[in-house]
Amino acid sequence: MSESTSYTPEEVAKILKISRFTVYEMIKRGDLAAYHIGRKVRVEAQDLDAYIHKSKGACPARQPGALETDKPVAQPAGFIICGQDTVLDILTRHLEKVLPHVSVLRNYVGSMDGLLALYRGNANVATSHLWDSETDAYNVPYVRRLLPGHHAVIVNLVYRTAGFYVAKGNPKNINTWRDLTKTNLRLVNRERGSGARVLLDEQLRKLNIDFSLINGYANEETSHLAVASTVARGEADVGVGIEKAALQVANIDFIPLQKERYDLVIRKEDESKPHFQALLSILKSTSFRDQISGMGGYDLTHTGQVMGET
Repeated sequence: MSESTSYTPEEVAKILKISRFTVYEMIKRGDLAAYHIGRKVRVEAQDLDAYIHKSKGACPARQPGALETDKPVAQPAGFIICGQDTVLDILTRHLEKVLPHVSVLRNYVGSMDGLLALYRGNANVATSHLWDSETDAYNVPYVRRLLPGHHAVIVNLVYRTAGFYVAKGNPKNINTWRDLTKTNLRLVNRERGSGARVLLDEQLRKLNIDFSLINGYANEETSHLAVASTVARGEADVGVGIEKAALQVANIDFIPLQKERYDLVIRKEDESKPHFQALLSILKSTSFRDQISGMGGYDLTHTGQVMGET
């Protein structure tokens, strides 16, 4: 690499084949030197070279231009969990106590993107709440499709209630999926690949409803809170999300529609490793369960239990 070259965090992520979130964490921890130009972050080529050489340790040098396409990219020093739910914040804090020398990192992506990150080796754990209308099952069908050729273990984290966010008092009388086709309604949707978007699309497919009939279908937000807030501000009449977010936003009501299973997905080959055994122990611990129970909005009936394997 030329010494006069500098990279953005996104370019570094592509070079190292990791997520940009991991790059920002590396910079934050001081593992990778960087500097700011206004609001922009840059990494000098020589600093990236130094990080790569340091990370190699005693590993044999690669031939120039060789690609490490078969090598997992999730680094041993970091434990990357994909998912957005607040429960993962608590899980992360417990892991940091049990594994003080391990950096537990979060990648705030939806279910499908999380499973793809796990498949590509860019994550250690993915979360998923993907409903399959053909089997009326959560997660296992998608894990089979999105991790082809890989054995995985699906462990329950919590159950949540999915439904509609509507204005206080539900003035437009929105109670069923078919109600979304009313001409006087405006939907705020979730991004493609998120569990809430998959739930909506699967329900529409099951009922043979063309999404083009729904006003606002293309209007997207990237979290349950953002959807609920959009409805609360009156910028939309309805959105799909979980009950927990409705409890955090004023001036909306929640219409429950479906109990969903929110699971952790790990590679079968990792299940017996110390980091993963620590995670599974935490899920079954009284302290973790008590904290989640105290938050409200979650069902811990099967927390820590294996729900399926592929």
